[in-house]
Amino acid sequence: MKIGVLMGGISSEREISILSGKEIVKNLDKNKYEVYPIIINSKDEVIEKVKGIDFALLAFHGAFGEDGTIQALLNSISMPYSGCNMLTSAICMDKKQTKRILKAENINTAPFYVIYKNKKVDFEKIELLQYPMFVKPNNGGSSIGISMASNKQELEQNIKEAFKYDDEVIVEKYIAGNEYTVCMLNGEILPILSIKSKGNFFDYKCKYTEGESEEILAKIPNELENKIKDVSKCCWQIFDCKAYVRVDIIVSNGMPYVLELNTLPGMTTNSLFPKSAALAGMKYSVLLDKIIEYSL
Repeated sequence: MKIGVLMGGISSEREISILSGKEIVKNLDKNKYEVYPIIINSKDEVIEKVKGIDFALLAFHGAFGEDGTIQALLNSISMPYSGCNMLTSAICMDKKQTKRILKAENINTAPFYVIYKNKKVDFEKIELLQYPMFVKPNNGGSSIGISMASNKQELEQNIKEAFKYDDEVIVEKYIAGNEYTVCMLNGEILPILSIKSKGNFFDYKCKYTEGESEEILAKIPNELENKIKDVSKCCWQIFDCKAYVRVDIIVSNGMPYVLELNTLPGMTTNSLFPKSAALAGMKYSVLLDKIIEYSL
């Protein structure tokens, strides 16, 4: 089988995408597959560059690669690809829509407020969330553009900064608690990881810099573990996930709050999904085999 590993793209996460792609290329079983690294620099070149391959293994992150756009493009030429379909990808990339669906399904998520570029910001309403609060670009990942505001001055500055990355910004109530990540493969849960970062939160630096965070096997009571697993499985079903997904969760006062779903989790040497798989005794190459198998 000819596997094209698509990486790069046009988002602010291009650098991480290339790191993920290179790691995937290195670990794919060359005895099983013909492997072709394919770096994408623009939307217009995708169809030409994937000609001749049998399967597109997506190593994209962010806009165009993770938001349903590339999935729709590959659907149009009947090219099979890894991970979730166009609709699931689009919804999970859109933080406000994800949170609206979670609320409708009675799954805990942090209270939030949406701000649109070039529209008046109602700070009185936002401040009802109470400080501190997170400011996030609505569409994005790798914690790029995310910051914490402890007062109105910081809030104004952080909103301005977040608008550099997106035309919609989410302001979210800070939920104090312990952070966990749940890696799911074909709907089954791999070992849950506990995340402890040196910074105020698990930001870009903590995610991709060696030694800036600790991601270890979560040691939690059975009751809490079952709650986390139940919530994660509900998310898998609600959003019609496929092949693999990572669910990020904060636990506060014994209750799991879903932060977001990642439909194309990072696959670098420091990434959470390969670490979780390794704790399950699964080699990186075997993980990639299973992602391809379940995607097909």
